Amino acid sequence: MRLTVRLLASYSKLPKRFSNFPERYVKKQTEFIEWRTPRLINYNPRTVRWRKRAYYDMSRPWTDEFQQLNAPNVDIPTIFVEPIKKFYIFRGDRVEILVGKDKGKHGIVNYVVNERNWVCVEGLNLKFEYQSRDDNYYGALLSIEQPLLVPRDVALVDPSDHKPTKIEWRFDEEGNEVRVSTRTGRIIPIPGLAEETRDYKTPTTYLEQDKDTRPDQLKKTTFVPKVKTFEMDIMDDMAIEDDRVPYPMFWY
Repeated sequence: MRLTVRLLASYSKLPKRFSNFPERYVKKQTEFIEWRTPRLINYNPRTVRWRKRAYYDMSRPWTDEFQQLNAPNVDIPTIFVEPIKKFYIFRGDRVEILVGKDKGKHGIVNYVVNERNWVCVEGLNLKFEYQSRDDNYYGALLSIEQPLLVPRDVALVDPSDHKPTKIEWRFDEEGNEVRVSTRTGRIIPIPGLAEETRDYKTPTTYLEQDKDTRPDQLKKTTFVPKVKTFEMDIMDDMAIEDDRVPYPMFWY
């Protein structure tokens, strides 16, 4: 019996926005620092890296696959990608495929790789391969969604006439930046799936946890800077008066 399984990129991998990880954590995973001088005054700041820039694939920086791909002794190909200044396709958008065997078909974007200008469309542009296949077992036939390049391979669909269109970023009457179809002038709203993360479906439906910082706690001041040493601050708190006259000191 042959088993067919379809893998969804949104389930097998986590987009950067969907993961809801801090930016500093993602930056730390892509620094590739081999050696760094201590942060002392008598050291000249210097950082040695085993790789200047990260090579991005379908794996995300916090995964083991990404670290193995960017290991020190691994040769990576040179990729020339012109970055899109403001990426205009989000998870949940309906797009039309412009090339390949699925040309002309519409689908929903469920995975985005901004670093490579890639998007994956649910159920389209599939690659089939067998897993765990041997002489005694047919194996499982897996269908894996392959990335499509923006804007060469896909185009955003205008919801007014369901035809592909180019967009421009403009501002509405309330000052919000929106996507506008250059062909019909219609505003294409950002889908709600783009706001979904691992922690909540929408920001308004998120339930605060015990370890979350509440808005009322942000207003409380926990530290007030003073032009005093630690000892002087302790003496003020304990009402200790020091009438000694310090001797002159000179710093060179």
